[in-house]
Amino acid sequence: MRKYIGLDVHSKKIVYVAMDEQGQVIGKGQIETSEAALKKLLRQVRCRKGTQVGLESGQQAFLVARWLVGLGMEPKVIHAQEVRAKARRKRQKSDSRDAYEICDGLRRGIWEAFVYVPTQKVQRLRQLLSRRRHFVKVSTMQVNAAKFLLRSVGVKFAGQLASEQAWQKLLAQKELRPLREHLQMHAEMWRLARQHIDRLERQLEEATEDFKQQMEILTSMPGVGKITAAGFIAAVGDVRRFEHAGKLASYLGVVPSSYDSGERVRHGRITRSGPDWLRALLCEAAHHAGRLNHPLNPYWRRLMVRHGYRRAVIAIAHRMVRILYKMWLRGERFDVGKLNVVYEPGTLQRQYIYRLREAV
Repeated sequence: MRKYIGLDVHSKKIVYVAMDEQGQVIGKGQIETSEAALKKLLRQVRCRKGTQVGLESGQQAFLVARWLVGLGMEPKVIHAQEVRAKARRKRQKSDSRDAYEICDGLRRGIWEAFVYVPTQKVQRLRQLLSRRRHFVKVSTMQVNAAKFLLRSVGVKFAGQLASEQAWQKLLAQKELRPLREHLQMHAEMWRLARQHIDRLERQLEEATEDFKQQMEILTSMPGVGKITAAGFIAAVGDVRRFEHAGKLASYLGVVPSSYDSGERVRHGRITRSGPDWLRALLCEAAHHAGRLNHPLNPYWRRLMVRHGYRRAVIAIAHRMVRILYKMWLRGERFDVGKLNVVYEPGTLQRQYIYRLREAV
C-alpha cells in the first residue's frame, strides 16, 4: 500500500503527518530536526523506498530534502505561496494543520508549484556566490561610509577607493588628520573584506571545474563573465527542467506582469520572481550592449529610442536569458550569425535644427 508523509519543517523540530492511499492518518507527531530522527520516523511508519514526502519551501527545506534523498525517499518541496493559497483554514494556521494539508494534498495530487532541489555541487556554487555577495556589500559599505565622512567636512576626493593605493592616497592627505583614525578603521574593514572576496573567488574557480563545459559555453557570449555564468548555473541547476526559454525567463522574473480580464489587457512591470541576485547580474551584463562593438547593440539602440534606458536594460536581459538557454541546451557557443544583425562598420551622421546656446 502506498503511503504519503507531510512535513512542516522548522530549525529545531519537524511536525509530521503520515497517510495511506485512502486518506487514513497512520501517524502524526513531532521529531527533532536531524537526520537520525528522520530515519527513525521512516522506519516507524514503515515507508518503502521511493515514498513521496512533501514539505514546504523554507530555510531548512533543502537540507531535509537532501537527507530524504540519502534515505531513499522522494522529496517534494512545495512552494510556500501555493500551500497558503490552497489551505482550507487560512485564518487558523498551525504546524500540525500545515503538515496535514501538505500530506493530504500530496495524496490527492493537487500541488503544482514544486521547487527544484539543487544537487550538492549546485548548492556549493550557490553558497560561494552568496558569501561573495555579502563581502562585496561589506566592502561597498566601507567606501560609502568613508565618502560620507569626507562630505561631512567638505572634502572632495577625486577617486573610487577601489584599490589599496587609493586608500593610502586618501589617508596621506594632511587636511584629513582629524578623520584619519576613523578612515583607517574603514580602510582596515575594506581590506579584510577584499581578502575574503579573493579567497572566495579562488574557491569559486575550483567549484566551477565540475561545470567546465557549461562555463565555456556561457562565457562565450559577450558581456557574460565568470561570475554571471556561475550564477546562471547555480540558479538554473538543470536547464532541461524548463520546456522552453520563455519559462526560464518567467522563472527569473524578467517578463512583464499582465492583467487580462474581459476586453481589458494590461501589462505592467516585470514580475521580479526568482532570485533577485541573478537578475542583477543579468542587468549588469545587459549594460554591455550599449557598446558599439556588442552584437546586441542594434537591439539596444532601437529599444532606447522607443522605451528608454531602463526598459532597454530589462529587454536586453530578457533576450540574453533566451540566448543563454539555447546555448546551454544545445551545447553550442555563441554564434553572432544566428542573430538578426549584420557586421557593417560605418559612421552615423546626424542632422539637427536646434542646439543649446553657448554658456555666457
